[in-house]
Parts: sequence; structure tokens; C-alpha cells
Amino acid sequence: MSGTELAEAIRSGQVSSREVVEAHLRRIDEVNPAVNAVPVVLGDRALEAAQQAGRAVTRGSELPPLHGVPFTVKGNLDLAGTPTTHGIKALADAYPAMDAPAVERMRAAGAIPIGHTNLPDFAISWHTDSELWGATVNPWDRSRTPGASSGGEAAALATGMTPLGLGNPTLGSLRWPAQCCGVTTLKPTLGRIPHATTIEPAGMPISNQLLGVNGPMARRVADLRAALAATAGPSWRDPWTVPAPLRGPEPGRPIRVAIVTDPAGQGTAWQVRDGVRAAAGARADAGYETDEAEPPSIALAARTCLDIFIPPVRAMWPATEVMFRARTRQFVSALLAATGEHDLAAIIESFMTRQSLQRSWGQFQQAYPLIIAPVCTSLPFTVGADLTTPEVSGIVDGMRMVLAVNVLGLPAVAVPVGTADGLPQSVQVIAPRYREDLCLDAAEAIEDRLGILTPINPARPGDDEP
Repeated sequence: MSGTELAEAIRSGQVSSREVVEAHLRRIDEVNPAVNAVPVVLGDRALEAAQQAGRAVTRGSELPPLHGVPFTVKGNLDLAGTPTTHGIKALADAYPAMDAPAVERMRAAGAIPIGHTNLPDFAISWHTDSELWGATVNPWDRSRTPGASSGGEAAALATGMTPLGLGNPTLGSLRWPAQCCGVTTLKPTLGRIPHATTIEPAGMPISNQLLGVNGPMARRVADLRAALAATAGPSWRDPWTVPAPLRGPEPGRPIRVAIVTDPAGQGTAWQVRDGVRAAAGARADAGYETDEAEPPSIALAARTCLDIFIPPVRAMWPATEVMFRARTRQFVSALLAATGEHDLAAIIESFMTRQSLQRSWGQFQQAYPLIIAPVCTSLPFTVGADLTTPEVSGIVDGMRMVLAVNVLGLPAVAVPVGTADGLPQSVQVIAPRYREDLCLDAAEAIEDRLGILTPINPARPGDDEP
């Protein structure tokens, strides 16, 4: 069941919150040993919260929208009473003073946290393998990455251990694991959902501030909508947040959609390309008009994302490298080599280029309010194939549409559209800033016609298939 279906079942008395929480805790016990997605389970606390939720139903109290529904939280988001480890041993006892704003708001909406999910060290990688908890396994194919950095959330959702999750991206860390594991996610507009932490260092470089956002993950688009409504809105704790409405003006019909099968003409795996075409076909009868059209300067936008993000990483790396284990050092070294050096003039120019690209994409989106494109143009890579400069260069190229959307601060929903060769196919639906409603409506139309990927039993060592 989806999170919204569970909320209705609890509200109507069809099932109790305790029964729902117990079912998900049992599922974690059953399948987490095979995927290592939820290393921190909050069983006793979740069951106590579920008991309180049940008493509220019995009293006939007014119930919030996600009353009694369990959810999980990525290990770099503060969850009071549980260490915010960022996946590293040095922070194994780093207890936050309060919840992250998004967690606080999910609780206020009635949801119950049941666990912290795995992530790479300090969320630095496109593969989930943490110093503290080890590697998360792709439940579809153990030999391939589950994505990152929100890979634990994606694998937990794909295997039915949670109906809802909270994650975050800087360079694609919501949509990429959603593609790898066959779930759906919303990467919101910069400033839509607040972010803050009480774990030092609480501040981040301007690059992270511009690129990083928090967003929900789920198996159903309706759950993304519910979680967005619960978590969006300004907060004094995050100066970037704005009071933008959740629905914008109704667009003219039919809504024009730009279909991008091979961003910047650099090559796309046929499985990914066919997924984009399937998504385009699924919306033909839903009030959308599709054209093969490409927004301007995708390659430049992707490069600009790296030009903004990489220089602070390179500047801090000599002082911080000693903190990390060999795998993380190997990945970062390969990433720095793949992206090249930057002088001060190039860094300044990257921010000017970003603004110019925002204008040109804004003009394009006047004609095409929606864009359907690949997430990564490649399939989930084989575990370990992200540790040399040529391999990382290939991953960066495959992520070009993700990087472009991130640097422009646009909202996008990743939605599964089927399977090919035993792996999920996924697309991202991109809209203008603060038009998450358009993304969600279109993704829901795709989901209605192509269905969802129901929770799967994870592949185990020696299995040919999940």
C-alpha cells in the first residue's frame, strides 16, 4: 500500500497504526539483511508513537494527513534521539539537538520515523557504501549500484521496508538512486523545502547551498505530493526558503512537452531511450502534446554545475582527505581529475553562466512547460566501476541532464516506466521553477498508464534474478 492509502486505512479504522508499523518492521527484519538499506531501526520508539496514534483515532481526534504512517530518513538528516552519522565512524555519536525541518514537519503531519537509511561517506559518491554501515545492495541486481547518495532510501522503498522516505541530492542523489531501484522521487525547486542541521559544520559552501535540496521518495507519485505538502514552506532555519504556492496558474491545454531522448547528442543506452519514448506515449491521451525538442545548452549547463561545485571541494580536499577511507579518497580523486582545474576567472564566470542559462531555459519553458528526459543516460554501473578517472568521466557524462537541472534549480520528478533486461527504466519530468505541481501531475499520468513497480524480494548471492 502507498503512504496515502495507509493513512486512509488508519483513519477509517481498517487497520491500526501499530499494525502498519509492525508490518514494516517485520519486512525490515526479513529483507534488510540482503540489501543493507536500513542500518538504524527505531522499533521501540516507532511502536510507542504508533500506540499514541491509535489512541488519537479511538478518541475521534482530528487527524493530520499522514497520521500513523511510517517513514524513513536518510542518514544525513537530523532525527532527534538518533545520531546523524553521515555514514562515517567519527559521527557515530553525533546526536542532533532537534529534528531537521523536513523531519519535524513530517512528524507534525502525523508520520512516524522508523529508521535511518544508508548513504556513502558524507554523501560523497554515486554508489552507496558507508564507512560505518558498509554497502547497500541494488535489490534488482546485486552486481550493480543502487545509486547514491540516497541509495539506502531507494532500496528500502523498492523492497517494501518503508512506504515513504526523505533524501537529498547535490549532483543527482535523489533521481539517480530512484532510477537504479525503480522508485519515484521529487527533486524540488531550490527554496521549496527547508534544510538545516545542528551537527557541525552546520554551514556549507555556496555551491552546496545552490545545488542541494531535500525531497521525498516513495513508490507512488501521490505520496510525493502528500510529503511535499507536509514539508514545503519557509523556515527561519533556512534563509533560502520562500512562501511559494504549491499550485500555480492552470496552463493552457494541451500542455506542450519536450521529449529529449539523447541529451546533447552524447549517446543514450537503448533501455533508457526506450523508457523515455514509453513515457511520452503514455501521456498522449492525457491532455499533453509532445514534440522532439531539446532545451538549450545542456552540455554547458552540466559543465557549469561542476564548475560551481568542484572548486570548493578541490580547495578543501587537502585538509579533509585524511578524514576519509581509501574508497572515498579514490572516488574523489578520480572526480577531481575528471573535472579538471579551475582558475578564479572560470569560477566567477560559472555563476554568470548559470544566470544566463536560467534565462534561456526559462524562455524555452514558456513554449514547453514540461520536459521528459533520461535521468542518467547509462544503466546502473557495476559495483566498483566508479573508482578511476575514465570510469568517473563516463558517469559524469551520463548524468548530464541531472546536473543541468540541479544547477538551474528546477523541479523534477523521477518516475519508473517499466523494466528492460531485468533493471528498472525511469525518466525525469522537469518543469519551471516552483511548478512541482506540473511535474507531479504529468508523472501521475505516466504512472496511471504504465503502472508502478511493486515491492520486490531482493536478489540474493547466486541468484540470477530478483
